[in-house]
Amino acid sequence: MKKFITLLTLFTLLTGNIIAQEKPYEGIKPALLVIDIQNKFLPMVDEREKEIAFYFINAYIAGFRSAGLPIIRIYHSDAAEGPFPGTPEFEFPAEIVITPDDPQIIKTYPNSFNNTDLEKILKEKGVNTLFLCGLSSVGCVLATYMGAHDHDFKVFMLKDAIMSHNSDYTDQIENIFSAINYDAVEVMLMNVK
Repeated sequence: MKKFITLLTLFTLLTGNIIAQEKPYEGIKPALLVIDIQNKFLPMVDEREKEIAFYFINAYIAGFRSAGLPIIRIYHSDAAEGPFPGTPEFEFPAEIVITPDDPQIIKTYPNSFNNTDLEKILKEKGVNTLFLCGLSSVGCVLATYMGAHDHDFKVFMLKDAIMSHNSDYTDQIENIFSAINYDAVEVMLMNVK
């Protein structure tokens, strides 16, 4: 019994110390990252998955825009294989309701933070929480999710707003990383100050 009390006391002291060292809660300061929904990559996505994702991506864009929150457009380009800026393959499809005023990042790695100004833009806007949508759930969205953690951002994947070449893989990523649905995001955005 003494060992149990000693262990319990030690645990309490350690966890109390860990809690005391954490940063005070600053509240949510979100941004939406719309990742790689480029014409070159869209043919690999099942039409039904694409239709659902486009619907939800546009709903998220509308929600963030109406709340006055940042929407960041992220594009992938490879020096050898493209897609190259200024070509139709590089662009997002017309159905996605981004605007030229939404900041743009062009990346050459799967992780949107690697060798880009993404972190700088987010810090300038006071962002501490990221919501991710786009392509590919098993590629650049996943790499950016991991990169966001490495840069101390809170990060969420958006259910039904990510896609890949295999809808089963997308479902698994949504489950493994506890993707949040539209209703949850809507409540979060209503409480942003």
